[in-house]
Amino acid sequence: MKAEAWIFGACTVFFLLVTPAYWLVTDASEHGGDWTGTSALTMTMLLALMMTVYLGFHAKRMDPRPEDRKDAEIADGAGELGFFPPYSWWPLWTAASLGVCVFGVASGAWWLFIIGAVLGAMALVGWIFEYYRGVHAH
Repeated sequence: MKAEAWIFGACTVFFLLVTPAYWLVTDASEHGGDWTGTSALTMTMLLALMMTVYLGFHAKRMDPRPEDRKDAEIADGAGELGFFPPYSWWPLWTAASLGVCVFGVASGAWWLFIIGAVLGAMALVGWIFEYYRGVHAH
């Protein structure tokens, strides 16, 4: 995790330097700069700092991974990396039902929103429980 901590640390330093520069560059009027962009860059810098601290803290507490060691070989990283799900149609139906809900709200047809919500609930349940039934059951 040290590599990830260093990447987020570099991003933190970048945003720390860019934020005051942005505020000074946008100071074209007498109002004192663009507060929206400056606050967004400040929040982004704080988010990158939070990730740097979190990853750095956990990197010290856990055993080094093969990619964190300088003496590691490629074979040290061999083995199972995790569970990667196969294809699934459920995200498509969940997104389509969300589209029906949004269209129902935008057009003022609340009955269409209700239909989309019911279909969305069914699609979400299918997506959650797809590994308990059928071909990909565990």
